[in-house]
Amino acid sequence: MSDKLKRAREILLAESEAVKNIPLSESLLTAVDLLAKLKGKVVCSGIGKAGIIARKTAATFSSTGTPAVYLHPGEAQHGDLGLIDNNDILLIFSNSGKTRESVELVQLARALHSSAFKVITITAHLDSELAQMSDVALSIGKVEEACTLGMAPTSSTTAMLALGDVLCVLVMEEIGFTKEEFLKRHHGGYLGTKK
Repeated sequence: MSDKLKRAREILLAESEAVKNIPLSESLLTAVDLLAKLKGKVVCSGIGKAGIIARKTAATFSSTGTPAVYLHPGEAQHGDLGLIDNNDILLIFSNSGKTRESVELVQLARALHSSAFKVITITAHLDSELAQMSDVALSIGKVEEACTLGMAPTSSTTAMLALGDVLCVLVMEEIGFTKEEFLKRHHGGYLGTKK
């Protein structure tokens, strides 16, 4: 095996380790319960690579029976905050838990809505400002990025993606979402042809 293929295997192993080591706690069950009882929609948010993961999670929730949208934290400060309703849950993705735009989004949303409004954060730092402001904070654990610099979001975003999928699947099971309901939302492509 060439050196580059060996390095490719190392990267895959680093990312799979990040997923394997995500700590699970009762907080996850609390988050699932809140999401399964949701009367509004899930507003997924994050910035940069975490924002891309938030966008994917919103798409998965929407296709599995839980209405969800993506809200860019910066755009929220220029009118899009109106997207959030009292009955919604704000699901924030932030590795550091310190991202200014995401912290400000939570502050603005809390000021605008009643105490019934809930915030769930997915982060590597449960002691961060964002986690402390949340009703439920879910940890991806201590993650070593797979890139040579140890800086580019790689293992951390893979762990966020996996934890977002865990939420989607557990909520889907909790609300009794069926294959028939799934197919109603997937008319096109390969999934639309499955019976």
